[in-house]
Amino acid sequence: MSSPDREVRAARNGSARDTTRPHARRPVVAVTGAARGVGALLTRRLAASEEVRRVVAIDERRGDVPEAQWHVLDVRDPAIAEKLRGADVVVHLALDLDLETDPAARTAYNVRGTQTVLTAAAAAGVHRVVLCTSAMVYGALPDNDVPLAEDAELRATAEATGVGDLLEIERLARRAPRAHPGLNVTVLRPAVLVGGTDTALTRYFESPRLLVVAGSRPTWQFCHVDDLVSALEFAALEKAEGELAVGCDGWLEQEEVEELTGIRRMELPSAVALGAASRLHRLGLTPSPAGDLEYTMHPWVVSGSRLHAAGWRPRWTNEEVLAELLAEVAGRHTVAGRRLGRKDATAAGAAGATVALLGAAAVVRRARKARRRL
Repeated sequence: MSSPDREVRAARNGSARDTTRPHARRPVVAVTGAARGVGALLTRRLAASEEVRRVVAIDERRGDVPEAQWHVLDVRDPAIAEKLRGADVVVHLALDLDLETDPAARTAYNVRGTQTVLTAAAAAGVHRVVLCTSAMVYGALPDNDVPLAEDAELRATAEATGVGDLLEIERLARRAPRAHPGLNVTVLRPAVLVGGTDTALTRYFESPRLLVVAGSRPTWQFCHVDDLVSALEFAALEKAEGELAVGCDGWLEQEEVEELTGIRRMELPSAVALGAASRLHRLGLTPSPAGDLEYTMHPWVVSGSRLHAAGWRPRWTNEEVLAELLAEVAGRHTVAGRRLGRKDATAAGAAGATVALLGAAAVVRRARKARRRL
């Protein structure tokens, strides 16, 4: 991150912050999910900020930011209300979107946790809650505007990993101010998140071939975790509010992605690709449902206009984030969303994705025979 262009962008971003709400009171900010992932990064950033009076960190284990005031508990515990007392803002990041988590357990944690935090925040006198979902809630559809405005209709379905949970969180966010007058709820929706993340969309770039569904129009927009943390801080400091999309400026077409990555495409008819993905997931052979594939077929690029109007800008470009992603996944091998060991990957070779998808019917038959023998 030392290129001259990025330093210029950083300086521009910093100058915008210095002139925004210069006389605002320094808030006490509580962060849930503070010991891991994005939550840990945000906790560290807020603890170092001169614009924040105190950071309250909440997680099921203690993190490594000694400057924060730590409380160890599950966010679904109603006792969290007492821990939030005195906070001005809560940033709720205790979410489980792990591909390998049992879907029912994941939903129970994500939805109940968000309900509890919103109710507890209102009871504790907190005036703002910041939530983080994903731009996936807009849905990936062939008739989407490019880019989508923040107030575009949320047309996603619950067929992709975790998206059902995110849609329910969005509904809770919209209901909360009506149920709790005076409570402001701000929601951030990042594009494809990169930086220590493992999702169906980052695993797409671990494949020996980039699967392209015939007749589709893929567009790629990324969000580096550093930019998401910066935007979350922006929202926590009340410099922007409402429904905020976060991502790099612009987007990449599929051809540009292939040129930048050097990974060739494998093009399949829609019925074959979606049917195979559905069967493989139903048999438990891959963690990703067929709905994840939609997000590699159709556009769901966002404009980020509201954050931009408030003075925030991303420091990373799509090209830079894609390069970072390729460095992160180097040495990993994924076929049809399933990560392979080194031995399996060597055996699969470059043809592995084709075999996995076009051979799905054979896999189904073999699995059925094996079950009958048990």
